Amino acid sequence: MKVLIQLRHCVTRVFALFTLIALIGAVAFPVGAQAAPIVMKIGTATLNDSQHQWMKIYAELVEKNSNGQIKVELYPASQLGAIPRMIEGTQFGSIQAYVGPPEFLSGVDSRFEVLSAPGLFKDLAHANRTLQDPQFNAAFLALGANKGLKGIGLFLSGPMGFNTSAPVTKLSDLAGKKFRVLSSNMQMDQMRLLNATPVPMSLGEVVPAMQQGALDGVMTSLPVFTALRFYDAAKHIYETDHAVVTVLTVVSKGWYERLPADLKKVVTDAGQQASKDVYQWSVDFVEAQRQAWVKAGGQITYPTASDKEKLMKMMNPIGQQVAAKKPEEKALFDLLEAAAKRTE
Repeated sequence: MKVLIQLRHCVTRVFALFTLIALIGAVAFPVGAQAAPIVMKIGTATLNDSQHQWMKIYAELVEKNSNGQIKVELYPASQLGAIPRMIEGTQFGSIQAYVGPPEFLSGVDSRFEVLSAPGLFKDLAHANRTLQDPQFNAAFLALGANKGLKGIGLFLSGPMGFNTSAPVTKLSDLAGKKFRVLSSNMQMDQMRLLNATPVPMSLGEVVPAMQQGALDGVMTSLPVFTALRFYDAAKHIYETDHAVVTVLTVVSKGWYERLPADLKKVVTDAGQQASKDVYQWSVDFVEAQRQAWVKAGGQITYPTASDKEKLMKMMNPIGQQVAAKKPEEKALFDLLEAAAKRTE
């Protein structure tokens, strides 16, 4: 009997101990508690432009559609380093995504430069339709997969033009000058045809270089000129509209592949949706920046009809000429031309 009583006491103590452990566990790990959200850091070189706006739209979509499982952190204005560092960081996974002109990735794969080709699009609406063409879009976003990158979004910045420290009123005024361009043969060949010197350079170095006289100007889109206050260093724009500046978003493939299937879909679907949603904002922004440029004391000059005709006759063959040097690049450029024709 005594043994039975002792056994009951022992069982009671054990039961009490397990109850206490369960209570402690309930406090430390409450029912329904979620794991910490997955952090997604996205970097870009610009600020308050279409690239930054795309990031804002994307972050809202991802956080909503993942039910907070992914937390998106935005780092505009090169807060995560210069463009080459952000690209490398995305390849190796220390940064989860990079947003910027695809030409900066031409060192990863030369095919990223095809969208620099001049004369492809009638206007911004035509360019947008081409970028979102399912066949071309899928092929372009697939670039870089063997180098640790996965494309998730492709969209517009604006029409191409020249920002210069000295006035440019005619096409021949561009000759002999040094222009910052994106690091692609498509853009560098454009400068050479104009008898100007192409200088690939990170965006953050441009204004100091122009202030010091190391550069005479930069070729890119007007929203970039205004958003980064280029008018402080160079007040003149020669808006040729001979090509468009596009923007690509790539994510770290290693990071992406570790996501569960449902979150992979959230990441890619949001990239496509943000690229469509940002279009009208970009168009409106281009016009607003023209007004902002003039209000800030800048000047905008447009080519005469004869100069524009001469420029396009000179520029139009560049795409095929550059792409023809590499079979894979030519195949993608042919796909781009077909999409542009299909979406006219």
